[in-house]
Amino acid sequence: MTEAILSVRNLRRHFAVRGPFNRRIGSIKAVDDVSFDLMPGEIFGLVGESGCGKSTLGKTIMGIHRPNGGEIWFGGQQIDLLLAAGQRAVRRNLQYAYQDPGASLDPRWKIGRSLHEPLIIHTALDQAEREAGIRKILEAVGLPGTHLDLYPHEISGGQQRRVGLARILTLHPKVVILDEPTSGLDVSVQATVLSLFRSLRETFQLTYIFISHDLAVIRMMCSRVAVMYLGRIVEMGPTDVIFDRPQHPYTKSLLAAIPKIGGVRVTRDFWLRGEPPDPGNLPSGCRFRTRCPKAVDRCAREEPALEATGCQSVACFFPG
Repeated sequence: MTEAILSVRNLRRHFAVRGPFNRRIGSIKAVDDVSFDLMPGEIFGLVGESGCGKSTLGKTIMGIHRPNGGEIWFGGQQIDLLLAAGQRAVRRNLQYAYQDPGASLDPRWKIGRSLHEPLIIHTALDQAEREAGIRKILEAVGLPGTHLDLYPHEISGGQQRRVGLARILTLHPKVVILDEPTSGLDVSVQATVLSLFRSLRETFQLTYIFISHDLAVIRMMCSRVAVMYLGRIVEMGPTDVIFDRPQHPYTKSLLAAIPKIGGVRVTRDFWLRGEPPDPGNLPSGCRFRTRCPKAVDRCAREEPALEATGCQSVACFFPG
């Protein structure tokens, strides 16, 4: 059986809520007891409403946020315990593509300098070797060499996305975390970028964690998906199974909101109303119970664990 390239175990990332005089008065459980395995070559999707913890989970795995508990294993090594020097070595093989590609590019630097920077930090290549590698990667993402002399503001959002990918691929990583990689792009550009992701995955033997709120994109791109709600995974399994036979009430409502071709929204089965509870003041028991039509007294007393039901896992006392 193939061994996981990345394993997350009971991961937690909480942020302090502070009051007057900087005194801690509570915490926001952005990521709370999350576990999953990422297999080599797969595209693993993370979906959920804004604020559910998707991006925080990705940034905690990457090391941008330090976890408050749990373990992160990458390539057989527990990376959440590493100091700065050890984390720098890991980042060559584990890369993060930001939601706003322009924010990851220094506006004062030309594209060429931005692409040289990771190679200067992580390799001992000379100028000529770096230049040859950069031009090869730039061609792989579909950009001409003339873009090396441009500034980020002189290219489009879709081109900035490609430059961000090129910057990551110069180090030949094993795992790439893609945070909302199609947000803010025209539909035609989205299709081109998604096709590029698939092509690069085959060319460079990449494994993706694909973070998105766009369920249609997730269904098209991902082999497996996890649905998050208020910091926890409430359902996880093969994409086709989750979309065809969802077990958690939250997943069912999200899927009922997917627009059909022609722009007709499915409203007949869409019952989810209101906003998620305050993440700094979570309800007792099941976090979804305040919006769930199936909720009973037990849901207020106990928090359901993520348990396997066939080929998928669900955190609900009344799945199906």
